[in-house]
Amino acid sequence: YDEMREEYYEGLEERRLLSLETAREKKLRINWSLSPPPNKPSFLGTKVYNNYPLEKLVDHIDWNPFFQVFQLRGRYPNRGFPKIFDDEHVGAEAKRLYDDAQDMLKMIISKKLLTATGIVGFYPAHAVGDDIEIYKDESREEVAAVFYGLRQQAEKDVDEPYYCLSDFITPKETGIPDYLGMFAVSAGFGCEKLVEQYEKDGDDYNSIMAKALADRLAEAFAEAMHEEVRKVEWGYASEEHLSASEMFSVRYQGIRPAPGYPSQPDHTEKKTMWELGNIAEQTGITLTESLAMDPPASVSGLIFGHEHSKYFAVGKIDKDQIEDYAARKKMDVPSVEKWLGTILAYDS
Repeated sequence: YDEMREEYYEGLEERRLLSLETAREKKLRINWSLSPPPNKPSFLGTKVYNNYPLEKLVDHIDWNPFFQVFQLRGRYPNRGFPKIFDDEHVGAEAKRLYDDAQDMLKMIISKKLLTATGIVGFYPAHAVGDDIEIYKDESREEVAAVFYGLRQQAEKDVDEPYYCLSDFITPKETGIPDYLGMFAVSAGFGCEKLVEQYEKDGDDYNSIMAKALADRLAEAFAEAMHEEVRKVEWGYASEEHLSASEMFSVRYQGIRPAPGYPSQPDHTEKKTMWELGNIAEQTGITLTESLAMDPPASVSGLIFGHEHSKYFAVGKIDKDQIEDYAARKKMDVPSVEKWLGTILAYDS
């Protein structure tokens, strides 16, 4: 997957860029009467999950990235979990590693060495251009926050829209009520103490394993939370029945893109999430100066429920979009260029 992604981005390097105006003309246009937004969530505002039971997360663990931490990769046809155990080169080592991980996981759960805490929020929302306005209440008169969007500009070979996250929310002028969700979860509370103990004993193997398991549990928590949102809290997919592998392959309706990742590469959007949901105070999950989450074993994102919402990579963008985005966000251009350095199609 990483190799495919690299090739994809290298391919974008050589592409011509559309002007922002042209890209906007070629946006995704959802027919809202044929494909209405999901129903109203079961609550508005936030709900906190303190001390979420770790044992409930085990079935949601995707083990593939775990083996990558230890640089174990099976070769075709034994790629991926659990086929990796059959690989003649790394199979035995992978199995031993997995068994050790099960032992540590049992210990973490029985001794409550890690704590999982999360928060989910739902808000009335509308798209305004490339941005998403969040409202204080259902009257939709007072804006509580704005999530700013970036639109694809790299020319496409196929007749496909030029996506921006705001395309998946009803435009304000339609008057059709829509909502945006968000979440932040962590399974990293207690991890630092556990790792310190292993490092004091000079046990690098278990120190790396503890961090890797905390990360896996945090990702599993995000997966479990998103499932709960789809089936219960927002309930737009209450009939969904997916296996773990189908879930990891994103076979469900809706997306949960995180700021700083390909669909919205700007990490500063996390600040808006944290202020809107009062996340630090309610969960203890904080943002560092570089806008990473602390504890590190944490996952957050926005939640879009529409059936046409999909993940995409913004890819390279031009100066016209950077200037427009900076003006909308009331930031100076050099600051925006600093945060979005990896996707600039020009030398700043």
